[in-house]
Amino acid sequence: MRKYNKIILAIFVASIIAAFGITAFKFLYAKSGENVFRNNDIETTSGFKTNSSEISIDRSYENTSTNIPAENNNESIKASENKSENKSNESEEVLQTPNTDNIENAKPNEAGKIMIVMFHSFVDEFNPTKYDNGEYTMTFDSFRELLYRLYEEGYRLVGLKDYLENNISIPIGYKPIVFTFDDGTSGQFNLVEEDGVLNANKNSAVGVMEEFNKIHPDFGLKGTFFVNLGASTFNGSGTVKERLEYLINNGFEIGNHTLNHVNFSKVSSIEKIQEEVGGNQKKMLELVGGYEMFALSLPYGAPSKDLFKYVISGEFEGVKYENLAILNVGAEPALSTINKNFDPYSVPRVRAPGIKPIDYDLNWWLDNISESHEFISDGISHTVTIPKEKIEDIDLTKISDKELVTYEK
Repeated sequence: MRKYNKIILAIFVASIIAAFGITAFKFLYAKSGENVFRNNDIETTSGFKTNSSEISIDRSYENTSTNIPAENNNESIKASENKSENKSNESEEVLQTPNTDNIENAKPNEAGKIMIVMFHSFVDEFNPTKYDNGEYTMTFDSFRELLYRLYEEGYRLVGLKDYLENNISIPIGYKPIVFTFDDGTSGQFNLVEEDGVLNANKNSAVGVMEEFNKIHPDFGLKGTFFVNLGASTFNGSGTVKERLEYLINNGFEIGNHTLNHVNFSKVSSIEKIQEEVGGNQKKMLELVGGYEMFALSLPYGAPSKDLFKYVISGEFEGVKYENLAILNVGAEPALSTINKNFDPYSVPRVRAPGIKPIDYDLNWWLDNISESHEFISDGISHTVTIPKEKIEDIDLTKISDKELVTYEK
């Protein structure tokens, strides 16, 4: 009996020692992994150090109050718990990533302007006519040179929709740029058959971009093509359906340019506007099921004076359409979408450099724009980093679920 009691006692003592050891180990492990604040420095688990007096994460715009309907209490509470858990993880990652060295070197400004480039015609050689003096036409060789210049000067392609949704994801210190193409010309893109397979013609803008992407994949392969599906579209091999699907399947976007390239300033009826905008969307759905065009570029750059709301949204023959943005013809870089003055229904573009150079085309802006006015990425998808003096320029409600980081220049 005594021997049995000794065994029980030994087991009890061993269990207490083991429990104490595990608790001590957990405590030490937690202490080694948590963020430690010393002398105004933030030391993070990633090894980065930031100075909290220079970098701040601004949460003043967040709305912490939540009204939960009685009938949805359980679901709402679960959603709230998940959101809180995700928010906690995101906040921890934000504290780990920004550091003063990165910010001092890159000087990110995600409230800066972005160049949305407007391309039209591409040719091998150009012969001017009385209808075309070269302002809207560039050669394939000059396009190749342009891509190299943009790459070397730190620009990286982003999609138009990503720009509109403030979903810009490029490395720190780089500048986003958006490519748009109007009219669906064959110089922009056409298909050729090679060994029974339809590929982009290497002597087209898309073909040139694909070849450039093989050498510099970090530049990106993106662009939005604004098409008139009531007219010829990307003439070449394959059907219109195959041409559109090739672009979509390779990461490009399709936008609305009206069915027949109509001049809205000369249209006086709601029905005609809906036919041109909604009819183009209807045709798109017939060719590529389920694809909804999300933006429209104005033919001739001409808006409708009195019926503009029907350009933005409407319905034609049972097909509804809604444009998140309306793009103009020119002539300056676009505001960041978080800017207080950003108007999604009047988004400016910069003309591509034509054979006949003009003021305020892309080359002019590349030569003259101050980098301090441009959007410069912080390299972090879930933060918005800006110089502190730019805080007055932005609409904090547009930041959504991202963290705001400010710094002193």
